[in-house]
Amino acid sequence: MVQAAPQTPASTLPADSYVVVGLATCYLRHEGETLEIQVLEPIPSAYLQSVLQGIPTSYSAICGTTLALAQALDLPEIAAAPAQPCADFEERLQAAARTYQSRPEAVGLVPVGTLKRDINHSTERKRVLNSQRKISKNDNVKQHKYTHEVL
Repeated sequence: MVQAAPQTPASTLPADSYVVVGLATCYLRHEGETLEIQVLEPIPSAYLQSVLQGIPTSYSAICGTTLALAQALDLPEIAAAPAQPCADFEERLQAAARTYQSRPEAVGLVPVGTLKRDINHSTERKRVLNSQRKISKNDNVKQHKYTHEVL
């Protein structure tokens, strides 16, 4: 007899859980051209601390908010520019909110309702969202002729 795993609710986090959402500059390749787009992405607590320490990032602005407001995309501070939510936005939002529950000291870095634009925004390393890798025979690693022989 096979037992089914118990189903857990999609969100076990309270609606007022803290989360940080960033406005990232990303790129899409379309017919040989690279198009710039703005994407809303949840930011986990460990990466938030790195961003605030000054590492170059694709985020032009970050905003502290609650889970309920972020799920409703009710982010007037950051979403003034035309932006779209990232892929798997709901799942990534839940995951990011859990990181702030396990690291409560990070909540004070960007308080709820606060918008930070004084971060090290850089597009030097472009984030291409739909890039495809083309693999050829030249990518194979050349091995010594005795690699597979017993000497």
